[in-house]
Amino acid sequence: MSVKVPASRTHVGKYELGRTLGEGSFAKVKFAKNVETGDCVAIKIVDRDQVLRHKMVEQIKREISTMKLIKHPNVIKIIEVMASKTKIYIILEFVDGGELFDKIAKHGRLREDEARRYFQQLINAVDYCHSRGVYHRDLKPENLLLDSYGVLKISDFGLSAFSQQVREDGLLHTACGTPNYVAPEVLNDKGYDGRTSDVWSCGVILFVLMAGFLPFDESNLMALYRKICRADFSCPSWFSAGARKLIKRILDPNPLTRITISEMLEDEWFKKGFKPPHFDKEEDVNLDDVDAIFNNSKEHLVTERKEKPVSMNAFELISRTKSFSLENLFEKQKGLVKRETRFTSQCPANEIMSKIEEAARPLGFNVRKGNYKIKLQGDKTGRKGQLSVATEVFEVAPSLHMVEVRKTGGDTLEFHKFYKKFSSGLKDVVWQAEENTEELR
Repeated sequence: MSVKVPASRTHVGKYELGRTLGEGSFAKVKFAKNVETGDCVAIKIVDRDQVLRHKMVEQIKREISTMKLIKHPNVIKIIEVMASKTKIYIILEFVDGGELFDKIAKHGRLREDEARRYFQQLINAVDYCHSRGVYHRDLKPENLLLDSYGVLKISDFGLSAFSQQVREDGLLHTACGTPNYVAPEVLNDKGYDGRTSDVWSCGVILFVLMAGFLPFDESNLMALYRKICRADFSCPSWFSAGARKLIKRILDPNPLTRITISEMLEDEWFKKGFKPPHFDKEEDVNLDDVDAIFNNSKEHLVTERKEKPVSMNAFELISRTKSFSLENLFEKQKGLVKRETRFTSQCPANEIMSKIEEAARPLGFNVRKGNYKIKLQGDKTGRKGQLSVATEVFEVAPSLHMVEVRKTGGDTLEFHKFYKKFSSGLKDVVWQAEENTEELR
């Protein structure tokens, strides 16, 4: 019998942090679970010092405020905001279907009806944002996520703008966004309307979804800008006449004659199979916590608790030790023999982790570490697929650790061969008094 011991975790307030979902220059996004409700969330963790050093406070406040104002089924939902002395935590809806960009990269262009369905959801969300005076300004497939039901969700409002940022001439004046998706008027530095520039980006996205490549793509930036400003592109032969017509009206280099969203909603190609979004009743939006996270007010601060390896109690230790095995008291589970082993060590946990990695890599294994666990994945395909091994370090006493090594995939015989070579690389950390007492079971 093997007793399951909960893994060590990092907690922030009521959230238990898990794997990293993404990482940028100033922030990383981690999967997390609300320990009170069991709900899965994504937490964007921003380094407070870097935000202050790079004068990004207003940008972060704008991103959070924007997401709190936008309550739409096709926009990532913000749940709450927290801060510690060193970090800002933005708690977001967890979307588990990946980026729309990954879908194109993996499978190539989409069928026209599938592309239209995603485009309709995108336009619904953008129209709603504009009605709230918010312009995204960095729309691209990488910022469009999919949930497990294939519902599109707009993310990353880091470059968004409020209508309050419009100058006296009624235009925005900050050139931003990703070059291939940016509207001509954004490039010419004479001011632009956030509505029409977002519509242009949506048109580029629709083209990419249906073509599998960009309408404007040059290695030289100036050549790219020239093409964009002239709207120098051509639709592939497989585009339908209706799609061609709409894309040419969206990618109109003149923002004054470019199709508007209200006109788009009446377009015959766009309307095919259109489903208007359903909304919950809107609640009043409170933005007090957005300012509070930068106030250093103690009542709003949370602590990040980094836990050491899990400690075992006597029952758990005995149940995992061969000479005191309690397996005879329980029905043996078939097929679980010869799949795991353990050893003890008096070395520090971090040293054990490093030694495991050092021993596994020369044997052709990819290594993923976290929370005193290591997952090893073999490069080669064996008789039953790739061999995969999980290891975990447990604290038995302040100066004694137990390391569990178990096969999680692949052939058991190959696991035996692997462990023979693997264990020879661990001699420096194995407790000599017990080195030969545990065999593969």
